[in-house]
Amino acid sequence: MKNVIILGSTGSIGTQTLEVIEKLEGYKVSALSCGKNIELLKKQIEKFSPKFVCTQTSDDADILSKIYPQTKFFFGNKGLLELIKTEYDVLVVATSGIVSVKAVLKAIENKKTIALANKETLVMAGDIVMKKAKEYKTPIIPIDSEHSAILQCLNKTDNPYAQRLWITASGGPFLNNTREEMQSFSAKDALNHPRWNMGKKITVDCATLVNKGLEVIEAHHLYDFDYDNIKVVIHPESLVHSFVEFTDGSFLAQMGLPSMHIPIQYALTYPERKKGIKTNSFCPYGRQMNFFEPDFNKFPLLKITIECGKQGGIMPAILNAANEIAVYKFLEGKINFLDIEKIVLKEIESTKNTLNPTIDEIFEKDKEIRLKLSQL
Repeated sequence: MKNVIILGSTGSIGTQTLEVIEKLEGYKVSALSCGKNIELLKKQIEKFSPKFVCTQTSDDADILSKIYPQTKFFFGNKGLLELIKTEYDVLVVATSGIVSVKAVLKAIENKKTIALANKETLVMAGDIVMKKAKEYKTPIIPIDSEHSAILQCLNKTDNPYAQRLWITASGGPFLNNTREEMQSFSAKDALNHPRWNMGKKITVDCATLVNKGLEVIEAHHLYDFDYDNIKVVIHPESLVHSFVEFTDGSFLAQMGLPSMHIPIQYALTYPERKKGIKTNSFCPYGRQMNFFEPDFNKFPLLKITIECGKQGGIMPAILNAANEIAVYKFLEGKINFLDIEKIVLKEIESTKNTLNPTIDEIFEKDKEIRLKLSQL
């Protein structure tokens, strides 16, 4: 029996991970962490009986400890660090934002499998995280469908022959709209993703294509590929989840219906494949697939994000913080859609890069940017 900790159990990836575990033999939930959705957390505790739970606030921990005396409760950032001291085999990092970055760095020392769905961990601190993971020989398995696809394709042959990584993008809900039309679109429009069911923030990131840029940064760290050898290709049908191109000119692709259950289960069982949650059967008959280059003029945040990755240092953290605050302001109706890129670009252009920052310097800069932009 493998014990699994899920950080961010009430979010989109967290809830789908629990759905996978429920149907997967030999896996048990040992611990959960949650932010604000306490009502859903209660249902998860009652269904999966975790030994340990971490909440965001001490008040929630106190209240829940009285309802579920058989469970030990922690709270806050210190609570997350206590949670990962418990016994487990796989740590699923399904939180959004920066809350789990330091927890991941600490968890690496346990040499247990880390199934990573949190983008900020590698975007903000990829050099630090991967260096430490190599030092402790801790496997970091991506949950993202695109990075899972690359991992599966690389497993099919010897990695030295891999020449380029091709990350597919659906193009989001505004693929066929003009910039003039995008100017007036609301949060409701941006959240109407044509293929995937995800959280609000990442869905807006898909609409600006910044999400693809972040995935390029992640792929650079996960697979140690130069940025010039990581390409983005628009594939509206979302049936091919990524390609790997090899030196002999051949390509390997991982295909399937757009369901996060598949990469979640692969991360949990890696390097094996097991029967688990049933998804709709994928059949290529009658399916049309299109692939074309992204329009960087129409979606400038894609290019800006990749350039920040190339610059390295503190710049990816600047971009990440500015984008996150801008997205939430858009979701709250305080700015329009195209203002997101204006806010991000302004912060990048006004910031002097710091190479080889420490984790504390990264967090300090992140805090500075968030405080500044929260006052807009």
